[in-house]
Amino acid sequence: MTGGGRGIGRGISLLLAEAGARVVVNDLGASVSGEGASKSPADDVVAEIRARGGQAVSSHHSVSEWDSAQDIIATAIDAFGRIDGVVNNAGILRDRIFHKMSADEFMAVLQVHLVGSFNVSRAAAEHFRNQGSGAFVHMTSSTGLIGNYGQANYGAAKLGLVGLSRCIALDMSRFGVRSNCISPAAFSRMTANLPSETEHQKALLEQTRKGLAPEKVAPLAVFLMSDLASNVTGQIFSVRGNEIFLYNQTRPVRSVHQSQGWTPESIAEHALPAFKSSLTPLEAIADVFSWNPI
Repeated sequence: MTGGGRGIGRGISLLLAEAGARVVVNDLGASVSGEGASKSPADDVVAEIRARGGQAVSSHHSVSEWDSAQDIIATAIDAFGRIDGVVNNAGILRDRIFHKMSADEFMAVLQVHLVGSFNVSRAAAEHFRNQGSGAFVHMTSSTGLIGNYGQANYGAAKLGLVGLSRCIALDMSRFGVRSNCISPAAFSRMTANLPSETEHQKALLEQTRKGLAPEKVAPLAVFLMSDLASNVTGQIFSVRGNEIFLYNQTRPVRSVHQSQGWTPESIAEHALPAFKSSLTPLEAIADVFSWNPI
């Protein structure tokens, strides 16, 4: 369980243990922006699991480096003799409006969310292949699925995770391995910077705190990790409070054909009018999702 020491990750770690899983709680203990490190987040959750009679060990390795990710999986093998599932939840934020975003800010977020998820998943993949079973759960976001302000780096990483998950599902289905995504709506330290200047924004934040506890995400994650979801793979789900959503798979919604081919002018004259009713206005995206921490 990467990023298992706080928020959504903590909730999933605790429920996994309650369901009988032996849990590796991995957390570097860094700040939201990725600086610093502390053993306390992972160790505290492990202590809580053990106090409840469960089995857990800590891992303080970073997901962003290949060798370190290998060590995370090795921790599970050394402690418990096998590995049956991976939840890729570790992440950081480096929010910045796009025209001011630096290359370092962009790459740092991709390195943790996308590359980190690849690193940990790849480290587990050989074990899954050899034993003929395994489950991946990757945390995506509506910032990747829909879009959001000031999060081009985060959105690119989170939509990249959807592509990674789908390809893992296809590549590893022959070995009985499943891969799914969750887009969680929850109030945690990752959403603490949501705007709260107007009365409307303050009301939305208060609603978020009350109804979108990070623990609400855990039941779906544990379900997807379990044998109860043995036939579920390649899917994108979302949790918002007591609601669970299934996202559609990306597919064409309309097509036009012209036997002589297209020019820029003929596209403007014939294709664009045909597509216009299917285009999503930017204002509609911004109005619905700019505040919502999914």
